[in-house]
Amino acid sequence: MIRILVFIALVLAVGYGFSWLADRPGDLFIIWQGQRIEMTLMTAAVLVAALIASVMLVWWLIRVVWTSPHSVTRYFRARKRDRGYQALSTGLIAVGSGDAPLARRMLDRTKGLIRADSEPLIHLLEAQALLIEGKTEEARKKFEAMAEDPETRELGLRGLYLEAQRLGAHEAARHYAEKAVEKAPHLPWAAEATLEYRTQAGRFDDAIRLLETQRVLNGMDRKTHDRKKAVLLAGRALSRLDGDPKGARVDAVHALKLSPDLVAASLVAAKAYLREDNQRKALGVLEQAWKLAPHAQVASAYVEAGGGSAADKLRRAQRLEGMQSHAYESLYAVAAAALGAREFALARAKAEAAARIDDRESAFLLMADIEEAETGDQGRVRHWLAQALRAPRDPEWVADGQASDVWLPLSPVSGKLDAFEWKSLHRARPGAIEDGNRAADAFSQLPDRSETTTRMPEAEPVPVKETEVVVAAPVEAAPAPVSPIVPPPAPVQPHAAPRKPSLPAEEPVQPFFGRPPDDPGVKQPKAADGARLF
Repeated sequence: MIRILVFIALVLAVGYGFSWLADRPGDLFIIWQGQRIEMTLMTAAVLVAALIASVMLVWWLIRVVWTSPHSVTRYFRARKRDRGYQALSTGLIAVGSGDAPLARRMLDRTKGLIRADSEPLIHLLEAQALLIEGKTEEARKKFEAMAEDPETRELGLRGLYLEAQRLGAHEAARHYAEKAVEKAPHLPWAAEATLEYRTQAGRFDDAIRLLETQRVLNGMDRKTHDRKKAVLLAGRALSRLDGDPKGARVDAVHALKLSPDLVAASLVAAKAYLREDNQRKALGVLEQAWKLAPHAQVASAYVEAGGGSAADKLRRAQRLEGMQSHAYESLYAVAAAALGAREFALARAKAEAAARIDDRESAFLLMADIEEAETGDQGRVRHWLAQALRAPRDPEWVADGQASDVWLPLSPVSGKLDAFEWKSLHRARPGAIEDGNRAADAFSQLPDRSETTTRMPEAEPVPVKETEVVVAAPVEAAPAPVSPIVPPPAPVQPHAAPRKPSLPAEEPVQPFFGRPPDDPGVKQPKAADGARLF
């Protein structure tokens, strides 16, 4: 654009000059070798301009002729280079699409058109072509050669790292990632891999320093940086909890400042405070985490913090309910604490309310425990256990499809940092009801409580030989004290388990595999004369 403006300015200047001369006519006389030449001033100016143009044209022609061999050579060289880059581009596309024969043809054509020492991409195309052809050993050697060249060092190290990961050689992958970070600390992939490897090895200090370097070099997002640093601090606090509670507490509190919703940091901070005999601050940390989002592990840690009686634990659970009154975790915590305090009415009410909010497995298991502890009604206990079997599982720590009882800073499967999530691994168990309210159905189908409920005695195991097929014998009741008739002994069936003799003071013996079948039970044998035994 600037050149066009300069050209226009020059044309205007020349035109203005000729116009100025036309407005001021005059004559020009030249005497040269005795000859007098007379002309107007405008004619002289036109002749001078034509002479200059002729000189420039002659110079251009001489220059073109003089440089024509070089120009022709450069033209064919540029055409050959363009064809080479076209073949290189086609080869890289063929590698990406997995077309090994086309990639090999384009590689050979590229090498014939472009020198490999002048274009590093040829090495990449060759290495990738070897990989899709299955020649992994040759590809590895090619990547190693690229790693020795300063111009292609990072490219070669990345190729070696990916190939080591594919083969499961984690030590080699860690070595290549560390080397890449040492040579080029700004590489995101190398920094991320090295960060995970250092965390996995427990080198949290080195991992945190590398994270800070990445923030300076790559301009990492502030939120992402704070989250990763909080995870690393929580992991270091977890590793220092047993040997250095104070250091663990400092790391966990720092992690909470960076990421207040990191539940693992809250739990570690609370445990560290408790080991320092500071129950008040431990409860305060857990309360802050509870206010952000109810969490089952936070509730459990809060109720158990500092020990105390069952009544104290119930009071702490009710305090959590006051903060999150409509949360499933609040109601479940109160129900569990009330069961421990033997307040069955409160436990039953809260457990039913929790089941109506979210019909999880734990709610029905808790209902079974309450029924067992309060009434011992085995029919109702079995009813709740059956509901628990079909209910969705409770949330747990899940990373890469694998569940864990505890939080870890990285996934044990893939090694990814901050991979654990608090969620249900499966939505529901096989046979679960997909539509409707499972809790409402469970309460509507609850068996009626018996008028008298007694606990069933524990079954005594009966030794059985490995080659025997055991058939359960019917349970025989003890004779009534008012009846003088003694029933004859039951005949022993073939392959039947031996029975102990009935005594008036002993309880009936159960089969080795547990109780008799559920309601209606086993019919009692009659006496010889028709009189009932009881």
